[in-house]
Amino acid sequence: MQIKSAEFITSCTHVSGCPELNQPEFALIGRSNVGKSSLLNALVGRNSLAKTSSTPGRTQLINLFAINNRWTLVDLPGYGFAKLSKQSRVLLEKMISGYLTKRTSLSRVFVLIDSRHPPQTIDLEFVEWLMGNGVPMALVFTKSDKVSPTFLRNNVAAFLARVAEWCPEPPPVFGTSAKTGEGRKEILAFIGQMIGI
Repeated sequence: MQIKSAEFITSCTHVSGCPELNQPEFALIGRSNVGKSSLLNALVGRNSLAKTSSTPGRTQLINLFAINNRWTLVDLPGYGFAKLSKQSRVLLEKMISGYLTKRTSLSRVFVLIDSRHPPQTIDLEFVEWLMGNGVPMALVFTKSDKVSPTFLRNNVAAFLARVAEWCPEPPPVFGTSAKTGEGRKEILAFIGQMIGI
């Protein structure tokens, strides 16, 4: 799939405020330091469509982007290490869970996982929550340029082994690097297949 256009649509604080676009949506989510905005920019071939920051947790809204006027890419707030108050964390959790369980145009959630680390409880619990709520998902292991291919393979296998404890069918898996572009074509081809391109 070629990306011919990528435009910011709007930011929302609740799923009820998201416009009805009648297009399939694909959301990115992960721990707050996993590189969601960087991967989003790499996918669409733009350096600054989504704002990136060295400070984890800066994305605190549901951000929607129109891609090729055919589908929508959604940058969701991260979970995990952001320095937020308890009240702010609760509000973000409600925002995220509301979008993931109530957004009827949501086609797939890409859960971003830092490939440099062994399976983390917070990621495993989130994936289990998605599956328990029937939210279609795929796993995206980021920062693959920072590890060897063997390390990445072993980490993916370890994560899938944990997931298999409560999921007989493994989700789609992608290894990616926003720096080198690894995985970009594969993710876009996957999206294209889902929307019939």
